[in-house]
Amino acid sequence: MRKVITFVWAALIAAAAAGAEPKDSAAVSYIPQFHGTVRARFEYATAGGEYRFQVRNARFTINGNISREISYFVNTDLCDRGKMKILDAWAKAEFVPHLSFQAGQFRMPFGVDPFRAPHQYYFANRSFIGKQMCNYRAVGAMLIYDFACAPLKLEAGAFNPYSIGDHTGWGKKLAAAGKATLGLGDFKVSAGGASIYPSGIRANMTGACLSWSRGRWIAEGEYMYKHYLHGASRNAHAYSVFTSYYMPVKAGIFNRLSVQGRFDGITDHSDCAKDENGLLHITDAARNRITAGATLTTMKAKNMFFDFRVDYEKNFYRHGFKPAPEYGDKLVAEIVLRF
Repeated sequence: MRKVITFVWAALIAAAAAGAEPKDSAAVSYIPQFHGTVRARFEYATAGGEYRFQVRNARFTINGNISREISYFVNTDLCDRGKMKILDAWAKAEFVPHLSFQAGQFRMPFGVDPFRAPHQYYFANRSFIGKQMCNYRAVGAMLIYDFACAPLKLEAGAFNPYSIGDHTGWGKKLAAAGKATLGLGDFKVSAGGASIYPSGIRANMTGACLSWSRGRWIAEGEYMYKHYLHGASRNAHAYSVFTSYYMPVKAGIFNRLSVQGRFDGITDHSDCAKDENGLLHITDAARNRITAGATLTTMKAKNMFFDFRVDYEKNFYRHGFKPAPEYGDKLVAEIVLRF
């Protein structure tokens, strides 16, 4: 019995150490870091008076550095609107100074807003760029180079062109993506391109993003263009501009208040999936959207906080299109727990 108690006590100490906020994100340890994010929400569709509750995310991540040159990351969503998904599983090694090789399943290196994790969102719902236009994870490998002489980072990789849920298929086509990110004082500039091949349709994408942050402010604008080869579908454009400002407050358990505003839009867009007749169809109708919201936060540490967020989304469709509640005007209230 004493051995059992000793083992349990040692396990609890190890778990506590793993869950603590690390002083150095690149700290070397055989004990992995564990983090989680829970997002639960209430949505009210103002046009039809319909509502729903959701567990939007229940993510659990394991990451660490077994040496200064070798790291790993595993990310699973235990409940993405009721479904379990394996999202990321990769290992990375820095073979020579500033040059790293990463292989596994992860987001293709393209875009800025698509790379934000749920605990990093400024709004309850992602922009059209992050959700509809460029929501691509894939299985493959990439090279990453961080310049020592300048705040410049280059990423480029090749990937399987099909679903991340199938790692067994063989093919003669590849997907590819690359991105360059440059820091210029308070500004950050990113640009890149991607070529995807889902469902046997090739589509090439280009995009650029400009971010600015100073003190309590952040502002960002991003644009993407999608070109379908052989006229398979109409070319698509998507854009997003947002700003956020936070301030310290004392309101019950909350110690920070932030307010956000966003304008984003998308033209008629296809996700390259074919219908029963083997033809592409428009999966996202053209629209613009205005989102306004506010977030109260209990901030304990970078990876330990609680958000209460309320957003209102107003959509503007073309040609009198009447959307389903999922894509219409809505009020969203959600909590976000990061631990």
